[in-house]
Amino acid sequence: MKTAPSKRTLLGLDAVNFLMADVHTGVGPFVAIYLAASLHWNPKDIGVALSAAGIAGLVAQTPVGAFVDALRYKREALAVGTALLGIGALAMVFFHSFAEVLAAQITMGVVGTFFPPAMAGMTLGIVGRRGLDLRIGRNETFNHAGNVFAAITAGLLGYWIARRYIFYSTAVFCVAAIVAIFFIRRKEIDFQRSRGYEGGEGARKDDAAVSGFLEVLTNRSLLIFIISVVLFHFANAAMLPLIGQKLSQGHPRGSSLFMAICIVGAQTVMIPVALAAGRFAHSWGRKAVFIIGFAALPIRGALYTLSDNPYFLVGVQLMDGIGAAIFGVVSVLVIADLTHGTGRFNFTQGVVATATGLGASLSNGITGFIVQRAGFHAAFLQKSAAVANGEDAASAPQSLLVRGS
Repeated sequence: MKTAPSKRTLLGLDAVNFLMADVHTGVGPFVAIYLAASLHWNPKDIGVALSAAGIAGLVAQTPVGAFVDALRYKREALAVGTALLGIGALAMVFFHSFAEVLAAQITMGVVGTFFPPAMAGMTLGIVGRRGLDLRIGRNETFNHAGNVFAAITAGLLGYWIARRYIFYSTAVFCVAAIVAIFFIRRKEIDFQRSRGYEGGEGARKDDAAVSGFLEVLTNRSLLIFIISVVLFHFANAAMLPLIGQKLSQGHPRGSSLFMAICIVGAQTVMIPVALAAGRFAHSWGRKAVFIIGFAALPIRGALYTLSDNPYFLVGVQLMDGIGAAIFGVVSVLVIADLTHGTGRFNFTQGVVATATGLGASLSNGITGFIVQRAGFHAAFLQKSAAVANGEDAASAPQSLLVRGS
């Protein structure tokens, strides 16, 4: 019987989740500002560079998930990926041609897809399904705390010193994250459990117990779950950009500050919600908690139509922290439940990430069309209706396990 993970390994998981949030958040939102203000790129080239990173990451999600399932040395691979992200961040400072920046962005987009399945797989391998509820909640809590810290740090560095120091700080965070990764003891990461096969490291060493890709993808419960989360992201992805547009109308000077408060405020709300979601997902069941997360989104969309007051809009946007935090925790738990015994836990995470990425991509384009034709209120109500359909799917009897095991 596997012994409980050591305190050193669990503290290592905490530190990695906090620092990896710094690595991702420290670069992404500020690339466009850096390219425009510091390198004087035109909007077309900036759009191409950012789109290339997003498309590369979207295409890589599923194969990277399958790769993580087959990977025995997840800890070491995570360290290599972190180093590549740090190098990519520094490349943004020292190499300024379009081709060089494009290559750095594509590399960072692909490498970035490795971290969510790798961290979830390592966590499952360390604590098993019985300990996954509380541990994933704790992972997400540290991740959101890291997001808040990274956003504030990057903003202050860019404002007080220079924008390029955002990328220097990201490289420093990468070094710290690599150190934290090796605090996690490799012998405590059970390979078979890390990919969703609970037989244990010594039970079977071959791949006979691993289900085929099509066998996993034809699971009815998993298909219902994927439809639900696609609708959730289709509704949620455009909400913040819509609020940004509304805030800019009549408040051009304060719109950036309001937007920063929206982002940091929602992430702050996510910290306690993520911790609570892990606890309640174990005692109440996944479905009950997941539906709470879904319900927060249509309520939020409807509230946006009641007032154009910027303080009211920012306050309502804080509700994003409820839905997003619950989704981040419970989605991993549901995937672990639905892929139990298949050996395809991380592959399925990649499939779900790809599907949700497509939903989020469609969201902004369709929403822009609705706003142009019918206005902001119609767009918010359409998003509310979309997620309500997703909530119906999520509440289907076979879609989610009632309780963790």
